Amino acid sequence: MKPLLTRSRARVARHSGPAALLVSLLALLMATTGIGEAAKKALPGPSLKPRAYGLLRLNKKRQFPASAIPTVKSARTARQLGELTPEDLTDNCNAQSVDIGTYCILANPYPVTNEDIGKNNLFWATEKCAELGGYLPSAAQLIGAASRVKLSSTIDDSPLTASIDQDLTDGRKDRREMTGTLTTTAAGSSAAGAQGVSEGATGDPKTGEPNPTPFPANPQPATLQYLTVYDNKDKGGFAGSRPVSQPESFRCAFNKKQGPAQDIGEGTPGGDQGTGGAGGGAQGGGRRPSRRGR
Repeated sequence: MKPLLTRSRARVARHSGPAALLVSLLALLMATTGIGEAAKKALPGPSLKPRAYGLLRLNKKRQFPASAIPTVKSARTARQLGELTPEDLTDNCNAQSVDIGTYCILANPYPVTNEDIGKNNLFWATEKCAELGGYLPSAAQLIGAASRVKLSSTIDDSPLTASIDQDLTDGRKDRREMTGTLTTTAAGSSAAGAQGVSEGATGDPKTGEPNPTPFPANPQPATLQYLTVYDNKDKGGFAGSRPVSQPESFRCAFNKKQGPAQDIGEGTPGGDQGTGGAGGGAQGGGRRPSRRGR
């Protein structure tokens, strides 16, 4: 057994010299011809910066550097928003409105001046709300805001949670508010108004259509009425309907807009301002928390 082991060792010793010489010559060749330097460039060592075929090292926090993580397409878009804050990108209500969740409602009824008292019917109210960038709220929207806004109400309601008539100089009256929800009090399409037929209108001569009989328009029929609502001790309630031509107290609703809350303009409701309704008088409103928060 020993002679066999001795022969193996002798064989390895005999070939180790030429092998070492070959490795030395290869190293010398790579050093003198630049092959070794090219290999270093082709296969870079560990680095904090990402390199092709290289190894990425962790930083001092044992994390990959943020600059080494590629930016996805949506993040590139977000990066272009610059110095905008989250508030700039959040939907908010204007400064005179109360946030009801998906929409906003004026904290106070629209202030009708003494000169405009009696003009504030459905058409006038719709126009004024549109001028402010809003709209006349539906009955459902006003009732939904009853626990957040001091809606007009009966004189036995609480002045802390509703807008009630407290002026004894001209009599005390129950109050209600106009909505954009319409109803008719009679059957037939004419109950919702009529365009009428103008003088001079003619039929189609090609088909032998006779000339229509002129009749007056009726754009504001008494049978077309808007629903009214009242606070009803924070529960909201229906208070009947009124013809669209009749004046009533109202407030506007708005869609939320991106950016911080801003004033909706000079002369718009804010604070404890007066408003003329069907009975004149002044109403005070205001923002307040929901009953759950009181």
